[in-house]
Order: sequence, then C-alpha cells, then structure tokens
Amino acid sequence: MGKKDPRVDMYFAKSAGFAKPVLEHIRALVHKACPDVQETMKWSFPHFDYKGTMCSMAGFKQHCSFSFWKASLMKDPDKILTTTGGEAMGHFGKITRLKDLPSSKIMIKYIKEAAKLNVAGVKVVRTKATLKKQPKLHPIFLPL
Repeated sequence: MGKKDPRVDMYFAKSAGFAKPVLEHIRALVHKACPDVQETMKWSFPHFDYKGTMCSMAGFKQHCSFSFWKASLMKDPDKILTTTGGEAMGHFGKITRLKDLPSSKIMIKYIKEAAKLNVAGVKVVRTKATLKKQPKLHPIFLPL
C-alpha cells in the first residue's frame, strides 16, 4: 500500500488557493494509478516514488506544474507532454486550474506508463553540460 507524507499536506496548506484543488487532484490520480507509490519531499516540493523517482508536482504563486522523471522516454500517444523548453517547469505547461490538465483517464494512463518504466529499471541517460571554452578568471581569483 502506498504511503502519504504529512509534509505534502503541509505543502498544500501553504499553497495558493487556486493551486490546492489542482495539487490534490494530481495526488489522488497518482495514488489511484499506482497504489504502492510513496510520497516524499525533494528539493522542497512533492515527489512520488515507485521503484525510483516517478513524478513530481509543485505549486507556485500563479501556476502549478506536474512532471514525469522519465518523460523523455515515455510514448506520449496523446501528444500532450512538453519535453523541451517551454515557459514553465513541468510537462503540462503552466497549470492554473483543473481544466488545464488532460482527462483523468489520460493522466492515469501516463502515470501507469511512468511506473512501468521504473519497474523495468529503464534509466534516463543524462549528460553533463560542458563548456566549450574555459572562462577567463579575473586576476583577483588567480592563485598568488
């Protein structure tokens, strides 16, 4: 059975009024789609873990966000995930109300896919950003 984290409840209590129903709805869908999910707080916002980090959500002053840890590996048959750039953190853009989210049926389908990726042990290949050229340091920072 999944576990709810009281710190997530405290996070909701401190969220903006418009964000509370959005965040609570997302939380309910994640638990419905993946009953064994574990809630936690990472980087000061709610995350859902199931055999690894699966997804996260956040509430800001004027919008909310929801992200899948392995979105770049998901199939996205409904073409709803934003996986590059964009105006806001998250794979559904800026969420300001429940109507900004896909249907519950679609959300559950995507959450289940994210859980399956974790069960299969699929890893996201992350590359380190490298500088093409080392920046020149001001002489004040150079050793004597």
